[in-house]
Amino acid sequence: MLMKEAKLGKITPEMKAVAEYEKVSVDFIRRHLAEGQIIIVSNVKRRDKLRRFVGVGTGLFTKVNANIGTSTLVVDLEMEKRKLKTAIRYGADTVMDLSTGGDLDKIRRELIAIADIPFGTVPIYQAAIETAQKRRSPIYMTEDDILRTIEKHLKDGVDFMTIHAGILLQHVKKMKKIKRAAGIVSRGGAILAAWMLHNEQENPLYKNWDYMCEMFAEYDATISIGDALRPGGLSDAHDYYQIAEMLVVSELVKRAWEYNVQVMVEGPGHMPLDIIQDNIRLEKRLCHGAPYYVLGPIVTDIAQPYDHIASAIGAALAAAAGADLICYVTPSEHLSLPNEEQVKLGVIGARIAAHAGDIIKLGRKARKLDDEITLARARQDWKKAISLAISPEEAEKVRNQFGPAPSIGCSMCGELCVYILLRKYLES
Repeated sequence: MLMKEAKLGKITPEMKAVAEYEKVSVDFIRRHLAEGQIIIVSNVKRRDKLRRFVGVGTGLFTKVNANIGTSTLVVDLEMEKRKLKTAIRYGADTVMDLSTGGDLDKIRRELIAIADIPFGTVPIYQAAIETAQKRRSPIYMTEDDILRTIEKHLKDGVDFMTIHAGILLQHVKKMKKIKRAAGIVSRGGAILAAWMLHNEQENPLYKNWDYMCEMFAEYDATISIGDALRPGGLSDAHDYYQIAEMLVVSELVKRAWEYNVQVMVEGPGHMPLDIIQDNIRLEKRLCHGAPYYVLGPIVTDIAQPYDHIASAIGAALAAAAGADLICYVTPSEHLSLPNEEQVKLGVIGARIAAHAGDIIKLGRKARKLDDEITLARARQDWKKAISLAISPEEAEKVRNQFGPAPSIGCSMCGELCVYILLRKYLES
């Protein structure tokens, strides 16, 4: 177990690999791993399958996650495989399978077999769907149904899972009296809320937290504590429900660390620009510095079908303030299951946002590429400038979209290129 080894002062190959990639000392990784402020996302069953070990947390580059998966209306495993390969090709650091339609075991196993980056799932979806197929509704799930599904995912090698353990019965009951504009927009949160209200029982994920920690410890997999009560619209941001859930999550983080289980905390959601930094600071304070995994945040509710842009705006600010993992948002958010092109745009948008945030969070170490591109442009070294772009292939296409581009300048300015006008004067 990596956290246990770190607490004992031991250095592992995984820690060395992350330190080398992140350009920090291995003791920096070990120390923050021991404290829970850095995680290395990898199920012991899949460590030899990963192209590299991915570290998430304090002092590290901001990472990007891509969601893929079927829906109850669109089941196309081959398309999901293509989407997975697209996400990897364009630079996603982790991926999650959110499938809800088709043969879920087959889909998960076939996707994880070709994923060479950390692979996540949301097991409550499968538990709920299979219960509905057998007993007509997810409200008839048993605790054993849920725990068996989690164990199955762990055995399949899933590296991290969203576990919505912070939403409690008292929160859901209060929502009957104190309404929200968007209600509960988390699918896992809605499933659990309906289950709690129907059965008049506490959240089974909260009740069984210690037992789940024992399961995750066996595989050294990561728990991503889900934000079931995240705001689904700007007017719900930082309301009672969001903060109440985070207070519960604070307790769960500490309890997981007692089992040497690595955890990260999931966050918003829809949120105005002016409170994003406050939200990051609040999570870091309440959750003891645990890595923060944010969806977006989406900074305006009017952007569809350009929510990848609204999300990138919020994600850049979140990364600069200390968010550790950005979950991409695609142009199809709120409208449709994404296709391959939308997955690509989502990943690229999130990567740009993560890098923009890292320039503030990590300084010159993150800005190295920007400085190299600046010099290459000034020298009119188009080959190098394009090779350093976030998507060299697309940059090359655009440069030559009106025919072969000149060696000096481009089709925007032609002979009025600033470098053509001033070169002979500045270089003489």
